[in-house]
Amino acid sequence: MPDAASSAPLTLYRKHRPAGFDELVGQPAVVQGLSAAVKSGRVAHAYLFSGPRGTGKTSAARILAKCLNCLTNGPRPDPCGICEACTSIAAGTAFDVVEIDAASNRGINEIRELRDRVQFAPSQFRKKVYIIDEVHMLTSEAFNALLKTLEEPPEYVVFVL
Repeated sequence: MPDAASSAPLTLYRKHRPAGFDELVGQPAVVQGLSAAVKSGRVAHAYLFSGPRGTGKTSAARILAKCLNCLTNGPRPDPCGICEACTSIAAGTAFDVVEIDAASNRGINEIRELRDRVQFAPSQFRKKVYIIDEVHMLTSEAFNALLKTLEEPPEYVVFVL
């Protein structure tokens, strides 16, 4: 018997969300840079994506998370899309990929909680990826609380802001 999550209809934005870098439109420099970093194994501990709304910043962050955690042939610039890591990241159910909307969770208490959780190693995959959307909306106190962790995270953590 299929579970409710697998039989629920996909929303339009999830249905048409890019699944890999090859589907990310209008960002060839970003695709080339991130693909090269994954391929060479030289992924930075933090990335800052900037641009107008709707240009693929969050999609690129999710794809990067899939690239780093794909269970088919290790980290790869072209995630398979079918392994447990790829499917759970795409569905938004992966424990080790945490998306935070800083516009809604902008206080120091939320960042302190994140800072505490960063210290725990990944439970499912190779890397814990923290995608902090709208990071510019954090209060100055919250950003200052995040700064030390952002500058020197554990080796298994990648931040995408």
